[in-house]
Amino acid sequence: MPRPLDAAEKARLRTFQSSLRMRAVWQVVSTFGLYVMLTAAMYALARVSLWLTLLLAIPYSGLMVRIFILQHDCGHNSFFATPLHNRILGRACSLVTLTPFAWWRRVHARHHVTYNNLDLRGCPADFYTDCLTLAEYEELSRFKRRVYRFSHHPVLIHLLQPPLVFLLLQRLPFDTPASFAAERRSVYGLNLGLLVMFGTLIHFFGLKTVLLVHLPALLLASIIGIWLFSVQHRFEASQWFPKADWTQASAALHGTSYLKLPRLLRWFSADIGTHHVHHLRPSIPNYRLHECHEACQQTMAAVTTLTITEALKTPSFALWDENRRRMVPFPAR
Repeated sequence: MPRPLDAAEKARLRTFQSSLRMRAVWQVVSTFGLYVMLTAAMYALARVSLWLTLLLAIPYSGLMVRIFILQHDCGHNSFFATPLHNRILGRACSLVTLTPFAWWRRVHARHHVTYNNLDLRGCPADFYTDCLTLAEYEELSRFKRRVYRFSHHPVLIHLLQPPLVFLLLQRLPFDTPASFAAERRSVYGLNLGLLVMFGTLIHFFGLKTVLLVHLPALLLASIIGIWLFSVQHRFEASQWFPKADWTQASAALHGTSYLKLPRLLRWFSADIGTHHVHHLRPSIPNYRLHECHEACQQTMAAVTTLTITEALKTPSFALWDENRRRMVPFPAR
């Protein structure tokens, strides 16, 4: 069994939990400043060169991913010191990410207490990290095995589904009871905001130009974002635990990975590659995650490190083998 953290390790982790105002403000100014500049450049180029506009969609999608991580931090109330400032920024980010802030905050909070827990699987929002055990899969009928394999095929879940999640599924408050009024309002409020924003852009620039500027980047950002989320939970060495053995520390250190990225990609992904640190202490803001990882090497020694090459192979690990205690591909038969 994984060892629990000792008092000294917990105390060291706590030193990174506080937000830093100037670093947070600089992230907002630099990220949104670049986003606005790139948006203007793409609208200007759209009338001149299709290919140059599409080329800029690559860094534009990276900025969308980065803005999503800022929104993610706001959902944990970790980006700024005050909840109000986190809510304001989180809602502003939602106009870029197409993700309703209050709705996603509740869905994601549930992820933090259910991930890699064998007894709490089945949450719709955890589709990209959830799995059957090998024994459960082999007990299915041949037809159900084929359906399950199809529904978890890497091409489907990493290329085709992500755009549908961000463009269509998040326009509805799915898996949200009527009693969660604030979360449902956030969905409909964002839909109204997007209608006004894109309606205004279409009025001034035309539908074709708006689609050319925003749609390719949205498609690419959704694919990258969900891939990042998935590979840091579902990889060969990822460990799953019954509810009685699940702890925040064991799940974070043995059920999530450290995706080691080059500096430029670390910037675009706002260091979410240090996912194990985030799950250890969700109150640590993104701009302190890597610093925490480097300062707490004794604690982080148990974490699986993935390179980009290794991470690209992780979608094939689809089932949890309880006997071998590792994730495995689907059986050949």
